[in-house]
Amino acid sequence: MSALAPDDMRRGWCPGTLRPMQTGDGWLVRLHPPRGALSPAQLGLIGELADRHGNGQIEISGRGNLQLRGVREETHPVLVEELFAAGLVDEAQGDGPHRLTLTSPLAGREASELLDAAALAERVEREGRGVAGLPAKFGVVVDGGGALALDAFAADLRLRAISPDQVAIGLPGGLWFGPVAPQAAPGVAATLLASFVVTAGERPGQIRRMRDLGPAELARLATSCRLEPMPAPAIRPEPEPVGVAAERSGRFAVLTGLPFGRSDAQMLGRLAALALRFAVDEIRLSPWRGLGFCGLSKPAAEALAAALASEGLVLSPRDPRLLVSACAGAPACERAAAPTLADAASLAQVLAPLLANGLTLHVSGCAKSCARPGAADLTLLGGEAGYDVILAGGTRDGPIAHLTLAELVRRLEPGQDIRARLDAAPHHRE
Repeated sequence: MSALAPDDMRRGWCPGTLRPMQTGDGWLVRLHPPRGALSPAQLGLIGELADRHGNGQIEISGRGNLQLRGVREETHPVLVEELFAAGLVDEAQGDGPHRLTLTSPLAGREASELLDAAALAERVEREGRGVAGLPAKFGVVVDGGGALALDAFAADLRLRAISPDQVAIGLPGGLWFGPVAPQAAPGVAATLLASFVVTAGERPGQIRRMRDLGPAELARLATSCRLEPMPAPAIRPEPEPVGVAAERSGRFAVLTGLPFGRSDAQMLGRLAALALRFAVDEIRLSPWRGLGFCGLSKPAAEALAAALASEGLVLSPRDPRLLVSACAGAPACERAAAPTLADAASLAQVLAPLLANGLTLHVSGCAKSCARPGAADLTLLGGEAGYDVILAGGTRDGPIAHLTLAELVRRLEPGQDIRARLDAAPHHRE
């Protein structure tokens, strides 16, 4: 395999297996396993490859993809060959999305699903990949309508089952159309995607995502595809993305979160060994930055959950770490201005009572906001000698203060409302 050209290494795009992205610790290789599913042996192999060809650090992204960090240029071709040989590469060619769809970690298996979301997503993926000109970060959420609701995940297009034979089509801004039959939904989605490409092409550089179109234009796009407006589907309870969950087969799965979505090669090896020991039949990647261990009896699921908790994985939906997002930070990422992972761990301890009550915390090394695309209750943006403090917003919103980590920890100690703790903070660099 020939070396990659400089243009193939630019920052700010969506990396894949074949075209990695340069970061502060080497190349970042993003892996899209078919169906987001792994065998225990494949999970163990990924850990070995991450150690042999990179720095041994592995992440699960917010779209349920694996990222191998610190990959060396000279070993990248061999890594790709080994990944292909293991059946671990499934990504579209060209400049569009490497993977178009996002599903729950139990798509096709979840007991409460109204239809098989995995099968629907596979058809949407197949037809959507035939649409040329889609932006690289374009995404379609395919939601089976079960308890693992994907409502909080941003999407350009949303397919949500509202009954076993009806799918609602959602667009940004809370617009809903349909319903359509499940067998027709992939074709409808592809038609909408193609119409978007045409619309975006009429205004080069202005329209990059569905959200860049206003409500009236989105409605015209949908009606041009012969879709009728419909009421928004019923609001579902907040999902519990970790813990023991029932499968439609009568078996059970153990859903886990990786702390801050990160692992290392040694931990991945231990998790693979546990999966083999408990005869897990499939491991699913989760957009909640974790893993699902599937196909277990209930006693085996409970025993595996205890073993995974002892490895430091998140198993309780009330674990405050679920509400903390942090990017790789410095020195791993050359764009980052702060060691976000270490700082996030310190802040999580201080904020544990508030996190347990639902506060969301995002610690970002730069404005790109890789770890969390949307707003958080408290966003910290790394900068010169500290963090910009942003309440109820994202990295591009206005800060109320700029504080060092030590000052943040002091002000965030328990005892008063978080806004009261921070509002008095000086608006200059300390």
